[in-house]
Amino acid sequence: MLVAGVAVIGLVASVVAASFSGAAEPLAEGLSSAGPVVRWALPLVRVVHDLSAALTVGALLLAATMIPGATKAASADLDEPRRAAAMSVAMIAAFVWALAGAVGVILWFADAAGIRLSDPGFGAALGSTVWAIEPLRVGLISAITAAIVASVAALARARSVAVLLTALSLFAIAVLGLAGHAGGSADHETAVNAQGAHLLAATLWVGGLLALIVLRTAMGDAIGVVARRYSSVALWCFVALGISGVMAASTRLAGWSDLSTRYGVLILVKTGAFVLLGIAGYWHRRSTIEAMDKDTAARRPFLRLAVGETLVMGLAFGVATALARTAPPVPETTPNPSAALALSGFPAPPAPTVMSGLTAWRIEWLFLAAGLLAIALYVAGLVRLHRRGVRWPVLRTVSWIIGWLLFLWATNGFLGIYGRVTFFWHMTVHMMEAMVIPIFLVLGAPVTLALRTLKPRKDGTLGPRELVLGMVHSRFLRAIGNPVFAGIFFFMSLIVFYWSGLFELALRTHTGHLLMTAHFILAGYLFAWVLIGVDPGPKKWSPILRLVVLFTTISFHAFFGVAIVSGATLLAPSFFTALDLPWVPDLLADQRNGGAVAWAIGELPSLALALGVAVQWARSDRAESIRRDRAADRDGDAELAAYNARLAQYAERDQRAAR
Repeated sequence: MLVAGVAVIGLVASVVAASFSGAAEPLAEGLSSAGPVVRWALPLVRVVHDLSAALTVGALLLAATMIPGATKAASADLDEPRRAAAMSVAMIAAFVWALAGAVGVILWFADAAGIRLSDPGFGAALGSTVWAIEPLRVGLISAITAAIVASVAALARARSVAVLLTALSLFAIAVLGLAGHAGGSADHETAVNAQGAHLLAATLWVGGLLALIVLRTAMGDAIGVVARRYSSVALWCFVALGISGVMAASTRLAGWSDLSTRYGVLILVKTGAFVLLGIAGYWHRRSTIEAMDKDTAARRPFLRLAVGETLVMGLAFGVATALARTAPPVPETTPNPSAALALSGFPAPPAPTVMSGLTAWRIEWLFLAAGLLAIALYVAGLVRLHRRGVRWPVLRTVSWIIGWLLFLWATNGFLGIYGRVTFFWHMTVHMMEAMVIPIFLVLGAPVTLALRTLKPRKDGTLGPRELVLGMVHSRFLRAIGNPVFAGIFFFMSLIVFYWSGLFELALRTHTGHLLMTAHFILAGYLFAWVLIGVDPGPKKWSPILRLVVLFTTISFHAFFGVAIVSGATLLAPSFFTALDLPWVPDLLADQRNGGAVAWAIGELPSLALALGVAVQWARSDRAESIRRDRAADRDGDAELAAYNARLAQYAERDQRAAR
């Protein structure tokens, strides 16, 4: 009943907001239209889609991390009834999510193409374009992912499966957030990043609370523990939602006066709901959650306030769906954009100079936030160790900070700007992200620091430390932590990426660019970690075998560079040709120079990795020698005495044989 009530409020709010803002009004005269049914159904279906997606994620999050037990084994039991109830809720919600997502793709295409659903050629037109248009493509991917989540949730009850399904569900939400918004806008990436963070934070916040209320009976006496765990997640979501909301509004409003427009009024309504929810969350953390552990009767005030919160959340979801279809005061598309702006989302930069390496900056908020957060969390861990009187190697700290500072420069500075428009600088960024930055990050030993500083949970729930430990000891890490796999993955991903449509997709779309950057960093990190990593994980191969893998992989990497240098075919030709930068007169020569960078720049990182393996080899030998010396001191060198006695026996036997 609660979910139905929230959905009704969301639908009513969407209708009222769309009527106020004109979101469902017909297109301008002279343009074809899909009809009023499609125009009104779009925001309404999106309300159902967003609420069912949120409930799916929330139920899976509870099943994966927040259900306690007397012991860890008990909380991870396949027959855990509370997890079974949460998985059942997630299954139903995910099926609704998948259905609403598929219907939304159909309605979006009809509205964008101006074709009525009853048109005889509608099905053929949809089938021929559904994968070519980004919003349709990501909508279909999200719907298929939701269907997979629903199917697996119907069959599996293990906690590890719930963790994987939670990650898969968040991926399905993220791809929706990273799509949309016109590319011909200088604020394109800021708007898309803000939208992605906003959608993820809202989904976790709303879904967690919905699932907590729906499953309150199944949780039983554990409701207090689950509520407290959810409260920590909700606080992070509240902060992320506020920051991303301000960023998104700043790209659509020219000034404070725009708040008086219809678009601005809807933003004010969402802001009011956000403030009310923040007050309710503060009251929960201050009063109701703590009281639940002491008095069973105190659960009623918590539930009453939580139900009120979900109704306000339904209102916010309904307004948000209408807001997404309302024309903002600042248009998403720049009139008559240049080729560079239309293709990459940014105006063409001037010819690079010596000073450009220091003065050229363009903030990419998602990467900036990721880098600063990584440094801040690492420093917080150091502070916690210092308070306990535990020393941490200075070089590890320096290495970690240098790695992330290089990352920030590569994504927000000179390389981040020019790597989007020329092959030469793109390949330089690639080598930096795949072969230089990961070495510094691996030497920072972040997993070791996390395991030493994060507090273990004693109630059977999964916290950050438990998740890290689970990954360290997982079969998945044992598989990908094999040096041969890491080397093959590192090299073959180059071939697949550059000699397929993925390269041009990464150049043209923000989502592709984000995935490309994440892939380069993770593939490089995995390769460096299996060679010189000091963090816990699968047993390390012998130094000789690791060196063999290193030199073999780097040899293939050199062949990759040679192939580009000697190639006569331009990669991503339609993109670079359309840019037509005056200071890049010969595109093929620029590409060959990029191949030379790939060929040459790998030498220094390879040498560093080889030296790292050699240093670890020497340290292991020295440690083994020290261990043997200490053992000899303890037992009077019994091992050497036994060896000498064995030699004496052999000598005596030989003498007897000679006689």
